[in-house]
Amino acid sequence: MSYGPRTISVAPMMDWTDRHCRVFHRQITRHTWLYTEMVTTGALLYGDVGRHLNFSDEEHPVALQLGGSEPADLAKSAKLGEQWGYDEINLNCGCPSERVQKGAFGACLMAEPTLVADCVKAMRDAVSIDVTVKHRIGIDDVESYEFVRDFVGKIAEAGSKTFIVHARNAILKGLSPKENREIPPLKYDYAYRLKHDFPELEILINGGIKTVPEIDEHLKHVDGVMLGREAYHNPFLMAGFDARYYAGLDGGIQANRSEVIEAMIAYASAQLAQHGDGGKGLRLNSITRHMLGLMAGMPGARAFRQTLSDSKRLALGDPALLMEALSHTQLVTLE
Repeated sequence: MSYGPRTISVAPMMDWTDRHCRVFHRQITRHTWLYTEMVTTGALLYGDVGRHLNFSDEEHPVALQLGGSEPADLAKSAKLGEQWGYDEINLNCGCPSERVQKGAFGACLMAEPTLVADCVKAMRDAVSIDVTVKHRIGIDDVESYEFVRDFVGKIAEAGSKTFIVHARNAILKGLSPKENREIPPLKYDYAYRLKHDFPELEILINGGIKTVPEIDEHLKHVDGVMLGREAYHNPFLMAGFDARYYAGLDGGIQANRSEVIEAMIAYASAQLAQHGDGGKGLRLNSITRHMLGLMAGMPGARAFRQTLSDSKRLALGDPALLMEALSHTQLVTLE
């Protein structure tokens, strides 16, 4: 099945963009592309495949992000992703964490474009869905535009047509992953130049983007915008995205926050009934923790967060806690 363009997407974020988070985001926007947390090839080839790959049909369009550097392993993992029903396979060439570096993948792969090209070709030969690459603009003190230009050019020759450009360098030694998201300066013009130099490629920009005016400005220069932490901490920013960026597609969402809460109560009830297992399986907090930012900037937001952070109440496993949290806001009069 085909979906709309990747005009807007939500970045893969470890410990955040799991299946429950993605279902939550789907109550706010129907057409924005969603990405999984990074899943390593080892986890798929030697672990519980279903635990890592299961997702709900309503999450489409959804991409599986893979971490790895062995072409054969990536090809097998990409095939699993396609068989599970994902709409895109994305290769992580941007994560700077030491754990990822020890696995010889993530941002350190930018130093080995020939290997990345081999990985992309192996995956493209194995699947019929798109194989895309998410990367930085440089590593450590390599800051020339030519570095990322040559990297993209090499990978494009292997058949990838979509590149998601996190417009910062990755500092592999000396900065934490959190610092790597904040300290290296943003160079949006590098992504713009990539689109200029490779007009046939789909170029998406990522990094530090927080507002609709910023999104609109970037879209004058590139094909799409990927939101990261802002989409998580202020998810209702995405309300109206379907009408604004996907006006030509059917089935867009214009739900208000109350309707989002109602939908998530139904989802949580179904999930707990299926996977709760008397407190030993899925816990309510696994779902509600992604919703703490839903009332960002609204009256009663603090009380909403406090209610959904009450460990004793959460332990009872009653999704009605979401309605109680909603009652602390003034949405009855505001929406």
